[in-house]
Amino acid sequence: MRARNALSLRWQIVLTFLASGVLAVGTTVVLLFMAATVGSMLPPLNFMLNFLASTVGVWPVIFAVTVVLLFVWYLLLSQPMIRYIEALSRATNEVAQGKYDVTLPPRGADELGILGQNLTAMAEQVKLSLVRERQANQARYELITAVSHDLRTPLTSVLGYLQLIDEDRYRDEVELRYYVDMAYEKSKQLKRLIDQLFEFTRTSHGGIVLRPVAINPAELLEQVAEEFVPALREADMEYRLRLPEERATIHADPDLLVRVLENLISNAIRYGREGKVVELELEVRRAERAALLRVANRGSPIPAHQLEHIFDSFYRGERSRSGRTGGAGLGLAIVKNIVTLHGGTVRAINETDRTVFEVRLPMGAPAGLAGPG
Repeated sequence: MRARNALSLRWQIVLTFLASGVLAVGTTVVLLFMAATVGSMLPPLNFMLNFLASTVGVWPVIFAVTVVLLFVWYLLLSQPMIRYIEALSRATNEVAQGKYDVTLPPRGADELGILGQNLTAMAEQVKLSLVRERQANQARYELITAVSHDLRTPLTSVLGYLQLIDEDRYRDEVELRYYVDMAYEKSKQLKRLIDQLFEFTRTSHGGIVLRPVAINPAELLEQVAEEFVPALREADMEYRLRLPEERATIHADPDLLVRVLENLISNAIRYGREGKVVELELEVRRAERAALLRVANRGSPIPAHQLEHIFDSFYRGERSRSGRTGGAGLGLAIVKNIVTLHGGTVRAINETDRTVFEVRLPMGAPAGLAGPG
């Protein structure tokens, strides 16, 4: 953007030139006074001055001296500008060589200063982009590694049981039925992993468009809880529902919000069997214009160092624990992606006797709520 004030680069050049002219004239006057004063005491100097005055003329000599002094003063006064241009040149060369930690001396808001700020910002942005690219490449590598491991395990089991059947390596029909059932269960596990991977990819990379509608979170929480009654009974568990007296409304995609609650409740059942209960709570905070949905279990607490990573993709904490429960490490990552799309947050908390997963969603109709298309 071109500066339009007295501090712009063009005005600095003009003012520097004018100041150099004034200083050159002043210096010339001082030199003439000194020559007139000292020349009478120094015959050689007096002779040279008289010779120049008679051959060239007084005014051409004065003009020549003034021009030389003008050039000298201009070089002296423009040194800060020249040094900054040299610093810009060095910084540009560093950026061209792939060195993005460039620093420039402070300068005002003229064109050179703005150019320096833009160059520094550009170098920082390029550096940040490179870091993000390396992180993305690392994440892709970890994703491929984790997917390969998680898909290979049930697939290996399926192939193993089918090979036993194909080679007639079973004693009777009962054992044959057992092999078929095991292959079937492992196939369903493989399908769940593939479905979760597909859902995680969609929620992570803009494959979902939100369709928010007005929702009563209390009714939704109660409805989802009832759907889990068979699974809770099978795990010898029950649910407890705590809802506020006041009515609340949030704007969210009901299908996606149900998916969030399903993942959290399934996680609570998977890791909280010994606690025998899943607690579902809703808290309305009018002052903060937020609704808090909590799903808690009374199983083993999550180690403190794992709490900040529990929503990372394919993170399952202790391998023995995840292997026993069969988690793929994607359910909570999907929860975080969906909640983030809604402009909310999710966290895990270790309380005195329970582990709580808390989803915080804005109430009302937030402006600009829309999923990526």
